Amino acid sequence: MSSNGIGLRARFERGAGNLMLALPAPLQRLLSGGRAIRIDGQELASEIQLTLFLLARSGHPSFETLPVPEARRETARTAETFAGPQIPMAQVEPVSIPGPAGDIPARFYVPAGSSPPAPLLVFYHGGGWVLCGLDSHDEACRLLAQEAGVRLLSVDYRLAPEHPFPAAPEDALAAFRWAVAESDRLGVDPDRIALAGDSAGGNLTCVVSQLALREGGPLPAFQMPFYPVTDLSKKHPSYQLFSDGFFLTEKQMDWYRGHYLPNDAAGFDPMASPLLAEDCSGLPPAHIITAGFDPLRDEGEAYARKLEKAGVEVELRRHPHLIHGFANMISLGSVCREAMREAAGVLRRALA
Repeated sequence: MSSNGIGLRARFERGAGNLMLALPAPLQRLLSGGRAIRIDGQELASEIQLTLFLLARSGHPSFETLPVPEARRETARTAETFAGPQIPMAQVEPVSIPGPAGDIPARFYVPAGSSPPAPLLVFYHGGGWVLCGLDSHDEACRLLAQEAGVRLLSVDYRLAPEHPFPAAPEDALAAFRWAVAESDRLGVDPDRIALAGDSAGGNLTCVVSQLALREGGPLPAFQMPFYPVTDLSKKHPSYQLFSDGFFLTEKQMDWYRGHYLPNDAAGFDPMASPLLAEDCSGLPPAHIITAGFDPLRDEGEAYARKLEKAGVEVELRRHPHLIHGFANMISLGSVCREAMREAAGVLRRALA
């Protein structure tokens, strides 16, 4: 990317941003408007407030205003801006997984000190089922692998609009099944395979867990969706509270939904909206992570309540001071990295 100037620009923007994010919180507030942002009894972290202030003045177009190919390039540029130094791994290699419509690209991470049979995390990236891929979530995957002490399989499922629903969940399920079947090859314990993902990937985490149960197993040992989409049939109250100005916007979710779903009726299918599943009893234990300043907050938390009511072992963790997308902001300041390290600790304990 550096050959067209994007890399140099991204490094400059990241360096300038990191200098400001190293300032004391009162100075961060001053630079970003002078007052703390408080909504619904929550206060936005000063680092996040300053990051949003800088992004709003960066001059970059919002992806939902662009054709899909340009939106993907803009998203890749944003991911490069947010990325920090690569966390070293003992092994990182491309993997090809047989899928329902051809091979599914994936990336396999082995952290230092990992020895078979190790626990495995199957990870589904976010991006509204339209954007992002293996590179955009590389840093988050490396951190989770290292901090949780797990091997990690990052899955590059088919994207809409070229491959609309249900292509993504079909690929996601195929990848999980492959990981179980190839556990010896991967050097992992088939009884300690967990699922995780952020946003659309959180949606796939929930959906694959439901599909695996419905089809008689094998089941994931654990599921950890980050700020998941759980209901595409309607908008929950947090959409109104955080419709604009907090990274993910209502207009962007409408853009995602329009590209992903072939029609409105598909939003009522539990494969798209896991919150609408009739019966969630028997699902694997879950740790559901939400962000306070996120349009998707309420539907993620509604799903946690649904699992609890069904007798599933579930823990809900809301980060009231964070925004959607914090899993990909771990090199900006400290609060996002701390949240991801906390999640990795939960995963480590769950798969011990």
